Amino acid sequence: MSQKVVINKRLKGLSPEALNQLSKAELVDKIVQLEAYNFQLKNLLQKKLTENDKNNAEYKTLLEGENGVRELSKDSMESEDMSSSKRKKQRTFDWSSAHRRHVLLKVVYFGWDYQGFACQEDSNDTIEAHLFRALLRTCLIESRASSNYHRCGRTDKEVSAFCQVISIDLRSKLAPEAQLDTQSITSEIDYCSLLNRVLPKNIQCVSWMPLRSPVYSARFDCIARTYRYYFPKGDLNIEAMQSACQLLQRHADFRNFCKMDVHNGVTNYMRNLQHAVVKPCDETASASGYAMYFLEIKANAFLWHQIRCIMAVLLLVGQSHEQPSVISELLDVVKNPCKPQYTPAIGLPLNLFHCEFRAHTTRLANTSGNAVNDAHDDVLENDKVESAVSEPDLTDWVYSEENLQKLVENLQCEWTQFSVKCTMIRNVLTQLEEMLEQQFKPQLVQAQVIMLQDAVKPRQHQPLLQRKRCESLENRIEHFVKKQRLIVKEFAETDASNRMDVTS
Repeated sequence: MSQKVVINKRLKGLSPEALNQLSKAELVDKIVQLEAYNFQLKNLLQKKLTENDKNNAEYKTLLEGENGVRELSKDSMESEDMSSSKRKKQRTFDWSSAHRRHVLLKVVYFGWDYQGFACQEDSNDTIEAHLFRALLRTCLIESRASSNYHRCGRTDKEVSAFCQVISIDLRSKLAPEAQLDTQSITSEIDYCSLLNRVLPKNIQCVSWMPLRSPVYSARFDCIARTYRYYFPKGDLNIEAMQSACQLLQRHADFRNFCKMDVHNGVTNYMRNLQHAVVKPCDETASASGYAMYFLEIKANAFLWHQIRCIMAVLLLVGQSHEQPSVISELLDVVKNPCKPQYTPAIGLPLNLFHCEFRAHTTRLANTSGNAVNDAHDDVLENDKVESAVSEPDLTDWVYSEENLQKLVENLQCEWTQFSVKCTMIRNVLTQLEEMLEQQFKPQLVQAQVIMLQDAVKPRQHQPLLQRKRCESLENRIEHFVKKQRLIVKEFAETDASNRMDVTS
């Protein structure tokens, strides 16, 4: 028999029948516990919400006074009454007669102004929150719960995406039997243009794809994800970083290159890293410290903060603080079972650059999207399993010329703004560097990459393998089993090869 560690899924609330069986004292204890939790959540919200969030009607309802009574002025109450009466006058959409179709949506966004992609309890300022507000406002979905939604990747705070893909059921003009006709696609709702009118300018839909399978998943049917991490050359040794990248390309245990998420049931850290390379953004760029490069990295799926941890080690290699061979040392989890303590590189330069999908879904028609913990993003290890259906589930991406022209126009304006700022800063730097050279002895200052290392610069570098270590995976599992957050299940060894932990 083999063992498998899984999350101990507890009921989030007791049923009415179970509550009726509790004594008065037990009910009072439960109410006190819930009130304390509610108080903690309110404090957390007040600290984390932006001004825009606090002005949102939904959060205003939650953020009540100390006595549980909303502290509203007469003017605000009157304006709320007017807005509520206006909402009542609006005609509700009749979903009973609406057609739906399953599609992929390709979204581009710049994440530096947002709190990550996925919705969060303590923030209304995420990419996903804006996206679902737009979907509801345009009546493309009735609710998130009924939209059959999956996302390809879950990007962190400040991280961008040039190719985020979601699968979702959207309202359609066409009956199901006509939805895949080539001629009818042109008469379908222009999903991207409609959404882009109500989305922020730095979150935009690029294209959509009709799907033949109603259960095709942007999450589970994605077979490869490619990320890019942009950085200036500075004083980095690019050749050494390239040598280190070659050592990364393998199917290995990357527990020393991520933030462990054991409490959410992630105990499998094996990943197939198919490609890792450092390239210049412009092949004709000079070798100065201001030349821009990027790390391009591709895998079947990624762990939490995996790329940022890899980049942190690569920066140490590029600064000659570590040898490229440190990559092999950290991937040897028998020799180094505990991760050395180091800070991941910042998330701002990272973006989800490209996604690849299998032609046929491996999911069954009765698969429930809620059956898998939505806190993680991964693909099935068995990528070779394909449907016997001759026609692929994927079709062609549908683009709108008008929408693409508007996207290009908006991004050209964004580029102009940032390029002007960059050029002005560069001119000031040139003058200051000349002053430094004239007034003092000639010296080279190459501090461009310091900002990428989200940590205090040490006076003396301590080698990674000599640093204090984090807890081992086994110790973390034991800790959460004792806390009853995880449980260990026994299953036959013959089934072990067909099973896999849910990972991020």
